[in-house]
Amino acid sequence: MEDTTRVKYLPIALKVIGLFFIFGVYPMMRLAWPPGYGWVPPYQQFQIIGLAIYATLGVCLIFAARNIATNIGLIWYTIWVNLICGTTMFVMELANRTGEVNWSLNIFVQYFIVGILWYLMPRHTKDLQ
Repeated sequence: MEDTTRVKYLPIALKVIGLFFIFGVYPMMRLAWPPGYGWVPPYQQFQIIGLAIYATLGVCLIFAARNIATNIGLIWYTIWVNLICGTTMFVMELANRTGEVNWSLNIFVQYFIVGILWYLMPRHTKDLQ
């Protein structure tokens, strides 16, 4: 796909991912995490803080879709933070000797987001003008 085509689809992807971060992270956490899984002792405020951070990033991505050229750093931040978080979860799951894969949905979604945004990012900044 050429960069001009990628730039056409990137705002759509940013809006969809932004909406997912705002409305989809909490349900995904409820579906992906088995009952009783979480911080011990339970610190629900950390989960709420994490949700607030993802929702804020989602709002920022929706705004970034309006002008990709000025928000390229935010988009790359989203790519790298999801790659690092997904990889960290993956390594933790490999080290988990119980055989339970608690974060498999989270890992898949984070790598999926990385793949979409990385693929749609234009290779040349001149195409962003």
